[in-house]
Amino acid sequence: MSTTIYLIRHSKPLKVNNNLNNDNLQIQNEKSSLSIEGEQIAKEKLNNKEFNNIDALYSSNYVRTIQTAKYLAENNNIEINIMSNLGERKFGIDSWNQLPENFERKQILDENYKIGTGENQKEVRDRMYFAIIKILNENKNKRIAIVSHATAISFLIKKWCDIEIINNKLRYSFKNNILLEGYIEYCAGFKLEFAEDNHLINIEFLK
Repeated sequence: MSTTIYLIRHSKPLKVNNNLNNDNLQIQNEKSSLSIEGEQIAKEKLNNKEFNNIDALYSSNYVRTIQTAKYLAENNNIEINIMSNLGERKFGIDSWNQLPENFERKQILDENYKIGTGENQKEVRDRMYFAIIKILNENKNKRIAIVSHATAISFLIKKWCDIEIINNKLRYSFKNNILLEGYIEYCAGFKLEFAEDNHLINIEFLK
């Protein structure tokens, strides 16, 4: 027997103007909600037979992931379990103007690179992996869906996959097989199969 985890990126968020918003950047990011288009994308892409018979559903504590996960919850008649450890990488800045040039590239190439009070690649991967192991231990031989974030998912996947920058695009490979070249689109993600001892058996990319 094996345990299946669907690791899914949230749908498309709404663009807003936060110039008059007194919340710090982290809170603004956590409160970001789905656009009308994002709701439509989630409803269409998650209404897929691949996501039928999900036994357990998890989401980060961000509004956009919960709003995405609700379609899986409705389709499978299950509740959403909220885990803050599934959240997006924290930038550690007060405004986007403080983000250094080539920040994303530097974080991919150097797992210890971060700014201010933010998180580096390794810190994100460690907390995401801790969450995955907890979920696996509580749901042996079940089908699990997790709604999280593109960067957090990428950093976690690097635990099992090789990730290279090729022509300014990320290439994900598992056991020398290319899974994806480019970015994880809205409501796309990875299907992971784990053995009883939580060893990863296989991984594939789902558009």
